[in-house]
Amino acid sequence: MTSSGSFLRASLVAAACLSACVAALAAKPAQAQSADMSFFLTSNGIGNGGNLGGLAGADNRCQTLAQAAGAGTKTWHAYLSTQSADGKPAVSARDRIGKGPWQNAKGVMVAKDVADLHGASNNLSKQTSLSEKGEVINGRGDTPNRHDVLTGSQADGSAFAPETDRTCKNWTSSTQGAAMLGHSDRMGLRDDDASKSWNSSHPSRGNDGGCSQADLKSTGGDGLLYCFAAN
Repeated sequence: MTSSGSFLRASLVAAACLSACVAALAAKPAQAQSADMSFFLTSNGIGNGGNLGGLAGADNRCQTLAQAAGAGTKTWHAYLSTQSADGKPAVSARDRIGKGPWQNAKGVMVAKDVADLHGASNNLSKQTSLSEKGEVINGRGDTPNRHDVLTGSQADGSAFAPETDRTCKNWTSSTQGAAMLGHSDRMGLRDDDASKSWNSSHPSRGNDGGCSQADLKSTGGDGLLYCFAAN
């Protein structure tokens, strides 16, 4: 082989190595962001309306999506409350998500602790309530609107009294009942606190009884969940 041929071959090898190194370096920040993520809004729901398989099924959904996004080493819990029933006490969402702080897939902090999360200064919005993939979820004005998020919670993150169903029968019903919903984009039909609430805006409703997948979609939802790293 001529010296010019050897030089060309060496140059091509060097260029290939440089390209591979650049690609590897570019990939590292994304992996680091996923590993550091401690909050996300699910990119999709379970698909069975308000029947999530109870809290355990909802937590498993959060864990599975986090695992796929590279953040599965943490323990993930869905932000959901239950109501007292069948001799079992109520569970408040605020008590099952850890202490914080929490940041999204892009490394942006959404709340420093539980009090901040439920206070006026939290950093939750359409732009920060990202999916586990770092994507913005459709809100009011988008097609389809998916801003209704299942919470079953009051504005302070506590559970409702048992008199009126606000948890689709503690996340086991895909027909009768109702679930309290929050607006992930902090927008609604009115300029009031409920419309702007990320976790307690209005109950679900619909022709199937209030808890079917079709019912959730009819008011601008998709059975999505907020997921928090509890450790």
